[in-house]
Amino acid sequence: MKNMLNFENFSKEELKEILDTALDMKKNPEKYSRSLEGKKLYTLFEKTSTRTFLSFATGITELGGTYFNQLWRDSNFVLGEPVSEIKYVCRNVDIIMARLIKNETVELFGENVTVPFINGCDNTYHPCQILADMLTVMEKFGTLDVKLLYIGAKNNVFNSLVEFFDKMGQGTLYGFTPITNNTSCGPDFYRKAQAGGHYVDIDITIGRENLIKYVNNMDVVYTDTWLDMEFFNNPAYQERKEELLDLMLPYQVNEDLLKDSKAIVFHDMPMHVGFEISKETEMKNLEHILDEAENRRHAEKAVMYHLLKN
Repeated sequence: MKNMLNFENFSKEELKEILDTALDMKKNPEKYSRSLEGKKLYTLFEKTSTRTFLSFATGITELGGTYFNQLWRDSNFVLGEPVSEIKYVCRNVDIIMARLIKNETVELFGENVTVPFINGCDNTYHPCQILADMLTVMEKFGTLDVKLLYIGAKNNVFNSLVEFFDKMGQGTLYGFTPITNNTSCGPDFYRKAQAGGHYVDIDITIGRENLIKYVNNMDVVYTDTWLDMEFFNNPAYQERKEELLDLMLPYQVNEDLLKDSKAIVFHDMPMHVGFEISKETEMKNLEHILDEAENRRHAEKAVMYHLLKN
């Protein structure tokens, strides 16, 4: 039995197999329409979600299975001893996906489940998002051998991008990350990936004009939220908000940044238009971004299929 907490215990061959299966599932849905018939998926949400819930719920249904959804706050995970709760859930279903806050909680699930477990997102990793991103790259470029520039915070999405490019040994990820969020990845995580040759950490002091030179040589420019909307109107957060605006607005992904570039723009959504991405750039790239979001479903179908069939 295998879990997907991140990409650590997956070989590059396994990840490529998952992506190839996802492509085939998208092109030939009827071929897989009964492939997980009778299988039961339990989804658990400690964090809010649109794409993760909808993609897993529709995905297991399209494969012939069923799902049972529960919010963390409505469960006895908030009250009981978690290990026994985890083991009880496993007695009732075939596979679990949880979108949780802390990576430590994800690790706790991984250590105690008796059915396959998928990390639907935590504060450190977001593996299913990156599989969807890379499925989209394969569709649009016919290869994973691309140059991708990420502009934003070192966060869960970025960490899984770093992990994926390092694992696959193909293509190059360029990271321009003036902000580092509180994740459980220490500096050795990034140094190891840099040593592998498929991740380049761009000096954050280079300035906008030098960043544009990188943009002009990219296939994909990827951004993610760097201003937490939850605290946007909170007076206690005002000073931090102004700091982030001063730091990051000069590097907003907009038409001026992209004016001489042929790169397409990715965003994992939800988007905060006017902050990390301009309205004009959002609208010009919306089909790419929606392809990326739709591919969550197909990538996750392939993950569930892989975990339950192997």
